[in-house]
Amino acid sequence: MLVTNEKCDLGQFLARLARARTSALLLDYDGTLAPFSQQRDRALPYAGVSALLNDIMEQGHTRVVIVTGRPVAEVVRLLGIHPCPEIWGLHGLQRLKPDGACETFSADSEARRTLMEASSWLDRLGFRHLAEFKPGSIAVHWRGVPDLLAADVRSKVVLKWMSLAFRPNMELLEFDGGLEIRLAAKNKADAVRTVLAEMEEDAVIAYLADEQNDEEAFRVLQPRGLAVLVRPEWRPTVADLWLQPPRELLDFLSHWRQSRRGSQ
Repeated sequence: MLVTNEKCDLGQFLARLARARTSALLLDYDGTLAPFSQQRDRALPYAGVSALLNDIMEQGHTRVVIVTGRPVAEVVRLLGIHPCPEIWGLHGLQRLKPDGACETFSADSEARRTLMEASSWLDRLGFRHLAEFKPGSIAVHWRGVPDLLAADVRSKVVLKWMSLAFRPNMELLEFDGGLEIRLAAKNKADAVRTVLAEMEEDAVIAYLADEQNDEEAFRVLQPRGLAVLVRPEWRPTVADLWLQPPRELLDFLSHWRQSRRGSQ
C-alpha cells in the first residue's frame, strides 16, 4: 500500500469514515475487483472480494457502486452478490439502480451508422473474432495475443477507426489490452459526478479503479473523496493511494467494513 499524495492521510480518512453518517464506495470491475482474463465471461472477482462487499452492503451504512465498461448484466452474473449493488455499466451509458430499474442511453441513428461502419471495417480486416459488441460501442481485445500480432491489430484498428471517432458524439477509448469506439455521451467521470451530486456534502467517498481512462474520474472525486489506484504494477496517476491486488485490496475493504461497523 503506497500513499501517492502527500496530502493523503489514510488513518485520518478511516477515522472520518468511522464517524460518517453516510458513505459511498465506488469500484471499477476488471483489473480492480477481478483480474484481467482472456475468457471475459469467466473473469470472477478475487477470492474474498464479493463476500467483503456483501458484508459492507449488509451493514447498511455504505452506498456500494460498481462503475465499469462491462454491460450491467455481465457484472451482476460475475459479482455474485444478491441483491446486487448499484451498477454503472458501459462506461456510464447504462445504470442499474438499487430498486432494480435499469436505464440505458440510446444511440441515435447517426451513431448507429458509425458503429455499423466500425463493424464493417473489422470484417474487412479479419478481426471480428477479437471484437465485443455492446450497446453503444464496439471493443477489440488483444490481451493474450502475441505481441507482434497485438501491435499489428492495434495499428490497423486505430487507423480505420480514428476518422469515425472524430464524428459527433463518438470517441476512441484505449484500455489495458484493447481499444473501444463508443458513444461519448457519458463516461465514468459522469457516473462519479452523478453519485457525488446525490450524496450529502459531508459523505465520505472513495473510488477504486485501475485504468488510464479512470484518471478523469479520480480528478472529479478529488478533493472531496479518496482516489485509489488498484493494479499489480505502478503507473503515474493522480490517485491518492496505490493498492496491489489482491491482498492490499482485501485489506482496504476489510478496513472499510471495520470502520463502518457500528456506524449510526
